[in-house]
Amino acid sequence: MRLKGKVAVVTGSGPNINGAIAYGLADEEAKLVCIDKRADYAEACARAITARGGEAVAVVCDVTREEEVQAAIAQAVAALGPIDILVNGAVLQIRKGLLDVSAEEFRRQVDIALAGSFLFTKHVARHMIEQGRQGSIVLIGSTEGHQGNIGNIAYGVAKAGLLHFTKCAAMELAEFGIRVNSLSPTGTNPAEGLARAKEWGVSWEQGLAGRPRPDMSFGDQGIPLGRRPSASDYAKGIVFLASEDSEMVTGIDLRVDGGAVARYWRWNPGTEIKPAR
Repeated sequence: MRLKGKVAVVTGSGPNINGAIAYGLADEEAKLVCIDKRADYAEACARAITARGGEAVAVVCDVTREEEVQAAIAQAVAALGPIDILVNGAVLQIRKGLLDVSAEEFRRQVDIALAGSFLFTKHVARHMIEQGRQGSIVLIGSTEGHQGNIGNIAYGVAKAGLLHFTKCAAMELAEFGIRVNSLSPTGTNPAEGLARAKEWGVSWEQGLAGRPRPDMSFGDQGIPLGRRPSASDYAKGIVFLASEDSEMVTGIDLRVDGGAVARYWRWNPGTEIKPAR
């Protein structure tokens, strides 16, 4: 009940990571505003939370359009009251590298992840200041924002931008008592996302459904703790950043990555060690 009575907005409320985050916030008794450009995602997320005993509403919004962002915030406030928590999770991932991605594909990914987070952060922060609420804003980063991953350049650049945006926004909003942090997932076990998509009756495909290049690791290989996180592992981190447990935490990136970024690049856990000949 750490978030009882709080209103939380989650953008990009699809069945995988952000769906789990919405569930985690609702389990701590926050009231949820599930936002997505896809009406079936927003509505299914809100419906599922309600069925689990929580309180939630669905809002359809293109996060790159400022007038839609402002309208979505107004709709959220009208339905559930002043906003205390914002989770910026909307993203588009087109897995193409530098030599293959088009300028339009590059711009679109950066626009959704970075400009979309900027617009929601800006207008929710204004709302929080007007209401005198010392809220919490969290941006969903990625280990790809910390490391150069081959074949996914626009996504990684957008996530890296979010890391610095988090620091800048945290400094600008500190005087109002509004905390801004990010949480970086890594390659995620897709089981929860697939199960939730089936439960919701919606389509969802993994970002990387098949085996990658032969010189890349796959699955749980490379994770020092031995397995990829599940989507619900991230929800626990978001609840911490949204609650008073983190009242003196702002401007940080909380990596929930099983140690992926911290490991030395030559160490590749999960591979079979063959004796030297």
